[in-house]
Amino acid sequence: MSWLFGLNKGQPEAPPEFPVPPPPPPPAGGSGGGGDKPKDKWSNFDPTGLERAAQAAKELDKSRHAKEALDLARMQEQSVQMEHQTKIKEYEAAVEQLKGDQLRIQGEERRKTVGEETKQHQSVRGEQRKDYMLRQGHARLYAEARTSEAKTCCTRACMLRHTLCITLQTIMIDTIGYLTVSVYLCVFRTAGAVFGEGFRAFVSDWDKVTATVAGLTLLAVGVYSARNATAVAGRYIEARLGKPSLVRETSRITVAEAIKHPIKMSKRLTSKPQDALEGVVLSPNLEERVRDIAIATRNTRQNKGLYRNILMYGPPGTGKTLFAKKLAVHSGMDYAIMTGGDVAPMGREGVTAMHKVFDWANTSRRGLLLFVDEADAFLRKRSTEKISEELRATLNAFLYRTGEQSNKFMMVLASNQPEQFDWAINDRIDEIVNFALPGPDERERLVRLYFDRYVLEPATGGRQRMKLAQFDYGKKCSDIAKRAEGMSGREISKLGVAWQAAAYSSEDGVLTEAMIDARVDEAMRQHLQKMDWLHGHTKEAGAKSTISPSAGPADSSKIGFTLPLGEPPQAQDVLTPALEIDNKPEAHGGRLLFLLTVCSLGLCTSVCLTERVGGQGEEGWRH
Repeated sequence: MSWLFGLNKGQPEAPPEFPVPPPPPPPAGGSGGGGDKPKDKWSNFDPTGLERAAQAAKELDKSRHAKEALDLARMQEQSVQMEHQTKIKEYEAAVEQLKGDQLRIQGEERRKTVGEETKQHQSVRGEQRKDYMLRQGHARLYAEARTSEAKTCCTRACMLRHTLCITLQTIMIDTIGYLTVSVYLCVFRTAGAVFGEGFRAFVSDWDKVTATVAGLTLLAVGVYSARNATAVAGRYIEARLGKPSLVRETSRITVAEAIKHPIKMSKRLTSKPQDALEGVVLSPNLEERVRDIAIATRNTRQNKGLYRNILMYGPPGTGKTLFAKKLAVHSGMDYAIMTGGDVAPMGREGVTAMHKVFDWANTSRRGLLLFVDEADAFLRKRSTEKISEELRATLNAFLYRTGEQSNKFMMVLASNQPEQFDWAINDRIDEIVNFALPGPDERERLVRLYFDRYVLEPATGGRQRMKLAQFDYGKKCSDIAKRAEGMSGREISKLGVAWQAAAYSSEDGVLTEAMIDARVDEAMRQHLQKMDWLHGHTKEAGAKSTISPSAGPADSSKIGFTLPLGEPPQAQDVLTPALEIDNKPEAHGGRLLFLLTVCSLGLCTSVCLTERVGGQGEEGWRH
């Protein structure tokens, strides 16, 4: 409010950022008293202004527009200050622009300086490069000159060295040849003289001649004896410690098995004889018969008698192999399993391998049960079947080793088609056992057995992820046995494994009655499909066969010697598959064949000799 007091009226205030210029100095010769006496600062003060200001303030206070006047004065003061601020900002902007112009000018001057320096450096570098290229050119020319000169010198030196080497080699060859001939001549002369003197001395001394001949004879005898003794020892060790290549599985302890499985071998040595029919489900008649066989075999071993050879035939999966193992364990014998399909691939080695099997069997101290599975694969008829010479020789070796009954081994043959056996094989069989398909009672026992083994025991044991739903287990097993008509024991065991797999594949691991029925339906569908395949194959084989029609139509579902249950067996039905009938019309004028008519249901026995008279285009029978 400096205007109110009359101070600085009409003069703008300087901004606070800029310094206020000092007032001009007073004149040297001012008015007033003396020139040297300083004036008082209040001497020029006019008090009238203060009086007017005080008077105006009083009037303003009395006026009703005093507040508006103050507000107006304040606004005027603010306007003046804003103007001053605007001018200050403009001044600062001008200063910044001036600084930017200075920086831009400095940058342009620096760029010009750098460009000039670069041009100077490039010109200097170009001159240096030219000088370097000139020096390199001079150095390369000098090096090429030195290299050519060195090559020329090396070529001359090589030629001289080569000529000198050739000359030296020629001289050395001549010298060595002369020395060699001389040395050989001297050696031959000396050796001839020494050997001549020695031979004359040796011939003249009969004691030395006798000792030399005796020493050579003993040496030859020792070599021959060592070779044969080694072969005999090798065969002995192989027969007692090894296992023949044709034997697939055996309970006999070998060195390799004892090293690999010592605990298993110790358990086998300390094991006690088991029941021959433990875990084997058969019909009552068949069970009684095979039990008699097991008891007879065990007593035969204990009394060191002669073992009987057995043929077990029937459909696959009826327990032939299982009973053979149980029979060996029950009688205290070792068992060995070989398959007929392994013989044919042996080729020329088949005869040797077959002899090794029987040599190995004869070395068993406990007796050996030799089980030949699928025996019809190599024990075929030699007259009508087309077999190779190697397989024929192997069959002859088998017949030679089984020609007589032995107290060392027992032969058990298993086959699905025994009618293909050679007649000599049939002659070596002492007892024939038919393992037919299980009946209703046997099927129910099998279903319960495998239901307990694969379902109940894992479900109640608690160690496996398997649970069993609540339903009548006995009734369900009886129902499954009725539905599983025609299935073998192996198929029923696979059905039990299928139930277990169904439980494992479920989310909660629970085996329900519906799941069991579904698996049974699927197994029966597959069984019927297999039977359709078998029937079709049997029909094709029957259409191609040349068997006499008197044998009657055969059921396509029969395998081996199996006959329909409701028909009494006829002699021709039993003997026709086992006889060798030569149907070739170009055979000799007549060939005597014999037919043995066996007892049909124990009613009659007869022998009939039949001679077939054949010619070109006609055949007849004379009884």
